Amino acid sequence: LFRSQENNNAEEQVEVHETEAAETVVDSEHTEANGDTSEQTTEQVVSKEELDRVQAHADDQTQRLLRAQADFDNFRRRTQKEKEDLAKYASTQLITDLIPVIDNFERAMATKPDHPELESFGKGIDMIFRQLSDVLKSAGLTTMETVGQPFNPEFHQAVMQVESDEHEEGIIVEELQKGYVLKDKVLRPAMVKVSG
Repeated sequence: LFRSQENNNAEEQVEVHETEAAETVVDSEHTEANGDTSEQTTEQVVSKEELDRVQAHADDQTQRLLRAQADFDNFRRRTQKEKEDLAKYASTQLITDLIPVIDNFERAMATKPDHPELESFGKGIDMIFRQLSDVLKSAGLTTMETVGQPFNPEFHQAVMQVESDEHEEGIIVEELQKGYVLKDKVLRPAMVKVSG
């Protein structure tokens, strides 16, 4: 009887140990499962943060690319315009240097003597001046029309203001020196007298 009680106690102890071992395994599995869940959650949070960071970086790079493309387009347009302007106004310096020569030609022609022996010489000078004027006109040089026009400081330089009964105030009454325009650019403003 005593032995059967010991056997029963031993069996109960074995069962208790087996039950405790099973509970430990279940607890261990449960803990591991919870650990995996927290690791998964952490990975998901890190992945979301990483995704947001990468998306922000991609957006920043896209904006930089768009700005670089816009800058390049502006640079290309500006360079093209500079090339066109250079071609359009390539002769500006030469023509600017020739304007005083034209002034001197006109002064010389205004004072040519009326001597019969110099008549053919005067006609030759007139032809040379006309030829020079035609060449400059074909290059885009034009003379400003000033007398009777309203004063415009972009095209005219007022050196005198005079009283005039014939003209309203601010109208050019006399041109003292011709003004010239090359295509659409003022090379030299006209010196004028303006009614006051």
